[in-house]
Amino acid sequence: MKADAAEGGEAALAARAARRAAWQGHLAMFAFSLLVAGSFSFGALIAGDIAPGVLMLLRFALGACLMGALVLALQGRAGLRLAAPWRFLLLGGIFAGYFVAMFEALKIADPVSLAAVFTLTPLMSALLARPVLGQRTPARVWAALSLGAAGAVWVIFRADLAALLAFRLGRGEALFLAGSFLHALYVPLLRRMNRGEGPLAATFGVLAGGVLVLAVYAASDLAATDWAALPGRVWWVLGYLMIFATATTFSLVQFAAMRLPSSKVMAYTYLTPSWVILWEVALGHGAPPLAVLGGVALSLGALAVLLGRDG
Repeated sequence: MKADAAEGGEAALAARAARRAAWQGHLAMFAFSLLVAGSFSFGALIAGDIAPGVLMLLRFALGACLMGALVLALQGRAGLRLAAPWRFLLLGGIFAGYFVAMFEALKIADPVSLAAVFTLTPLMSALLARPVLGQRTPARVWAALSLGAAGAVWVIFRADLAALLAFRLGRGEALFLAGSFLHALYVPLLRRMNRGEGPLAATFGVLAGGVLVLAVYAASDLAATDWAALPGRVWWVLGYLMIFATATTFSLVQFAAMRLPSSKVMAYTYLTPSWVILWEVALGHGAPPLAVLGGVALSLGALAVLLGRDG
């Protein structure tokens, strides 16, 4: 009897710990969605001022220095010794590809529309979770992801039924769709390739790997950049991207990916269009047409269904 009671008590403690870990993951992704949304609106301000590859190289390099200093201060040199560094070259290259695609797309597409494209990543992440992680996605989750995808498509095509039926996808949206696939692939791979590194060390590894990939990709643009002619907004946007939309969001995704299924981690992207709309209004760029907001509402409904599964 005592043994059964002890086992029951341990099971209850384990269940409470699992619920606490899950909600910590949810809070991390809520913050992630807000910070990522800012990168769409702020990134659009400087999309024509600097080559995307150069901007991302600066972003990753400064972010790697920041995270490396934090790891060194908290864990010492041992924290910077990461096993199988090829993992971070691959992960860093994938995430760098996503960001370059995003900033190339921001030159020719609306931030709200691109944020809607980003909300397709949960569906892609769920599709990739089975072959990468062996995770099964329940039917109810598939229904929610499909609802969110429908809302995203409505926003992407700007509530234009004729454009939707003709499938006239803008060049910027198509480019960012390819980039969003890389983001969706990154989340399950991050969990699959983790070898016990904490969020800070893993984030440093990904950023450092991205620096190496971007140094090759952006070499010619880097040499051609007229640094003295860059407007001041490039530097403060870079600061936001480095601190909040790179180092912080990488750590948040790493933290959440170890506590939630891949489809749940990416479900928080459904908040991104709503945050981008608020960012755009705050920056004085106005709000989208009312009909477009219906698609945003569908995406929020999908998020509510997914969160309801966790109580």
